Amino acid sequence: MPTATIGPELQRLIDLLAKMPGLGPRSAKRAALYLLKKREPVMRPLAFALDDAANKVKACNICGNWDSIDPCAVCADADRDSSVLCVVQDVGDLWALERAGAHKGRYHVLGGLLSPLDGVGPDDLHIGGLIARAKDDAVTEIVLALPATVDGQTTAHYLTEHLGDAGVSVTRLSQGVPVGGELDYLDEGTLAAAMRARRSF
Repeated sequence: MPTATIGPELQRLIDLLAKMPGLGPRSAKRAALYLLKKREPVMRPLAFALDDAANKVKACNICGNWDSIDPCAVCADADRDSSVLCVVQDVGDLWALERAGAHKGRYHVLGGLLSPLDGVGPDDLHIGGLIARAKDDAVTEIVLALPATVDGQTTAHYLTEHLGDAGVSVTRLSQGVPVGGELDYLDEGTLAAAMRARRSF
């Protein structure tokens, strides 16, 4: 809530920071004050980085990863295994698997999960592109690296049904991923173990 003691420029900064995940109004105020105190070493470089990212970073037209090149660095890497396609909910999950070194193949970012209660249907996700990629002769396995939540399981079942005609093996992550767990919050060892122990869906 704007107050008379905070000018409009600062209030706008606080309001925008408060839209960030994990930052409420109080945390946004603290972050804004910190940025103002560290104007030269942090705030100005951050403003430049935000502007640079806004102008240069885009979604890869193959997998959906964020990068400044298209195709992204992962898709452009000729050393990766093209036979295994790992399906993730969002880019953060792709980064988590890469950080763990758990997957050496390709990726496909859905951009979310099916959620009837939230009005998210198949047309809202990058499912058509996944099915088209699965029909490529080079692809032999689809790994569904989706969270063990209700929406994650709903999405996994939907994808399994629609990938039936692609002639590929559909597997999912196994041990180590707790029910209700989000990939981005798991440690590297757990992710690596889950990838190695994947099983048929």
